[in-house]
Parts: sequence; C-alpha cells; structure tokens
Amino acid sequence: MAGVFVTGTGTDVGKTFVTAALVRHLRTAGKTVDALKPVVSGFDPANAAGSDPGVLLAASGRDPTTDEIARIAPWRFAAPLSPDLAAKAEGRTFDFKALVEFSRDAVYGRGTTFIEGVGGIMVPLDETHTVLDWMSALRIPVLVVAGSYLGTISHTLTALHVLAQRNLDIAGVAVSESAVPGATLEDTVATLARFAAPIDVVGVPRMPPGELPPRAVLGRIERFV
Repeated sequence: MAGVFVTGTGTDVGKTFVTAALVRHLRTAGKTVDALKPVVSGFDPANAAGSDPGVLLAASGRDPTTDEIARIAPWRFAAPLSPDLAAKAEGRTFDFKALVEFSRDAVYGRGTTFIEGVGGIMVPLDETHTVLDWMSALRIPVLVVAGSYLGTISHTLTALHVLAQRNLDIAGVAVSESAVPGATLEDTVATLARFAAPIDVVGVPRMPPGELPPRAVLGRIERFV
C-alpha cells in the first residue's frame, strides 16, 4: 500500500497535469495505481471528460461515466470557489470527517493511490478546516506541485515551511512550468533546490496537449512515491 497526497502552492499550478502524467507513467510500467480528486470546485457535468476528475480517469484508463466521477470525486461543486464558499452557494454543508474517512479507506488498497487536493494547502474546506488539516489527518507523504510563475519561489518555500511545521512527510517538489513563467524553469528549480534542501525538486516542462513529460523527469518524480 502507498498513498500520496498531491497538493499545490495555489490554484492552477499543474496538480492534475503532474498527477495524471505519473498515473500514466506507472501504468505503463505495469504498476497498480489509482488517482482520486475527492473535492472539486467549478465542476460542470456537461464537461465531465475535461474536468480534473475526468482527466485523472482517462489517465487511469477509465471512462468519465457518472459512476466513475462519483467514485473518485464524491464532493463536487459547481462554483469555482473554495469548497466552503462553493458549498454555501449551493446550500450544502461540507463533512470534513467524512472526507477524511473516505480518503483513509482509499489509500488502504493495492498499489499506489494518489489523492489530489483542491487549490493550495491553506484552502478552506469548511468553517474550521483547510486542506492542510486534511493532509495532517491522513499523515501520508505529500508531493508538492508548484508553478514557475513570478512569485512561485516565495509561495513554494512558504508552503514547505508550513508543511514542515505540521511534521508532514514532504516527498518532493515538482515544478510544473507555467504558461507565463517568471524566471526560466531551470533557474526556478535551482533556486528552490538551494533553499529547500534536502527536499528534492524536479522541473516538469510544459508539453503539447496529449503528450507526457520526458520519461527521465517522471522517473525522478516516481522515486518520490
């Protein structure tokens, strides 16, 4: 059994891209792997295939059917807001205890299970809990995904500091190249590696739609998990 929590330094930094690429990479190697996105905001059932859960299902070799989406993403909200606000907009309440129980049950299976978080590490889930509390309750290794945009170095180092304060096992950092980068991917990785040592930092280049990052890159991240 191996459970890995994939979190990010913020929204749209590449968590799903990195997770899906790792799933495809591990499946190609003949390994048993699953990926869940328990909480998703901005979900449109009409575009289930293009949603984060849909992308993860495709990487896992599954169709984005209603049942499969519900299996890996039980908490789905229409508004592209933090889960606490998205739930409020729909007149719903968020059950943090149920989320933790669902996640724990999921990682105690065969092979490797990736649990992809929502937004960044301090995104509110309800009135009193954040994604950080979710990770702290699970106590499984955390893979941090960051972007290469201007400001990412401060955001990433702050995230690592907060995770360390909770005594969480930081498996590594994957820097997913942003569409509008600040410094080069190579310089961003080098600077983060200098300040984050001994945590490993790997750069993940942007790829054309449908293409995976180089096998050497995915192989380095695979060692994290």
